[in-house]
Amino acid sequence: MDVKLLAEGVIKKALNKGCDKAEVFIKTSKGISAEAKDGGVDALESSREFGIALKVIKNKRLGFSFTTGADGVEDMISDAVKGAEWTAPDEYIDIPEFMPASEALVMDEKMKDIKEDDIIKKAILLERSTLDLDSRINKVRKAGVSIGMGSTTIVNSKGVNISYESGYITAQVMALASDGQDSQMGWDFAMSRRMSDVDCVSVAQGASKRALQLLGARKISNVKVPVILDSSVAKDFLGIFSSSLSAEAVQKGRSFLKGKAGKKIISPLINIIDDGLIPWHAGTKPADDEGVPASRKVLVEGGVLTGFIHNTYTANKDGVRSTGNAVRGGFRGLPGVDVTNLYIERQETVDSRQETVDRVQGFEGPGVRGQDNNRLIKSLSKGLLILETMGIHTANPISGDFSIGVSGLWIEGGEIAYPVKEAVMSGNILELFNNIQDVGDDLRFYGKIGSPGLLTGEVDISA
Repeated sequence: MDVKLLAEGVIKKALNKGCDKAEVFIKTSKGISAEAKDGGVDALESSREFGIALKVIKNKRLGFSFTTGADGVEDMISDAVKGAEWTAPDEYIDIPEFMPASEALVMDEKMKDIKEDDIIKKAILLERSTLDLDSRINKVRKAGVSIGMGSTTIVNSKGVNISYESGYITAQVMALASDGQDSQMGWDFAMSRRMSDVDCVSVAQGASKRALQLLGARKISNVKVPVILDSSVAKDFLGIFSSSLSAEAVQKGRSFLKGKAGKKIISPLINIIDDGLIPWHAGTKPADDEGVPASRKVLVEGGVLTGFIHNTYTANKDGVRSTGNAVRGGFRGLPGVDVTNLYIERQETVDSRQETVDRVQGFEGPGVRGQDNNRLIKSLSKGLLILETMGIHTANPISGDFSIGVSGLWIEGGEIAYPVKEAVMSGNILELFNNIQDVGDDLRFYGKIGSPGLLTGEVDISA
């Protein structure tokens, strides 16, 4: 099937039915995932999907429909056109003008040669490598490897005509360590669009080392001390923060950054970047899900909020241009607004900023660890390195308030003293980011969001 020809035909038919504008989104995908247990296969799944979505605009009214097969195209067109007769007029509804798509590395040709047995072997290697690191690692859960490939086609009546292939590979594992008196779990994860970036042995070691680090954890008294957020923890907080960077959230009154554009909102040591063009990363693609070219945006520079991310609708509402952040959860729905590859970097001088961009774009891969937190640890006479959080999803995305369980490593005299468990950290995300005192050198991505370790000023920790 020539999907571009199919899309162009759908556009023509929709316009012939009286629509003013039309947009077609076609997605094909296939994937394999394997989970290992006791040296064998515990679960094996394969998937394949095809879908076509049609968005039409008629008299400033929106119509939408989709189908999972080419034989349903005629009904899809009729349903979308009829739907436009029942929605309220909205002057901000539109489709983007044609702009050349960006160049983006999103498809590793080696993935096309991967077989089911290859994924199974990787999952078994992941489990075995987790167990082999130390005799105290006595159980492994969810040693899984997944790979997926697909194609995306976007055609509209304003000249957008884009089609590209993409792929991804992920590996994740949870290790259980026990010394006879205590048991602890550690987790690690890697994801990339390039095969060589995801090293199952490195992921296994990361999970095992995390579990071993926490063995013998003890409770502490209520304290107020500086804390270091491990990159995996800083990423979680940035994930909550990211929802407020969406213009859609701002326009609906669901962002704690509403009315703060152009103002200092967090520590001047921090830049927050959204970059849809970092080679091989999870959120990288040549264009967003409306066909607007992907790009690099500095959303927070030196602690100052410079702007928000937009799709076509939110951009029209604010009288600006789309930032290329239209993201669909699939072909069954219209695009919302979301980040591409969002990360934190240390604010630097203009002369050194390009070096930072080059370093991120030349990063060995989303699944490869950078340096550790040694520099930040050595800077503290007393404090807590937080390695894990419990309940981060309960943070309020509108107010930014949070109260979460944490575990990690107690620091004395610039050295790790002992592991800590069952502590609670409370506060506000904006205040936490405003309290950043130093930024680590260990930038790491977990999916679409990445961060280095972050050192904050004093934070309330309760038992």
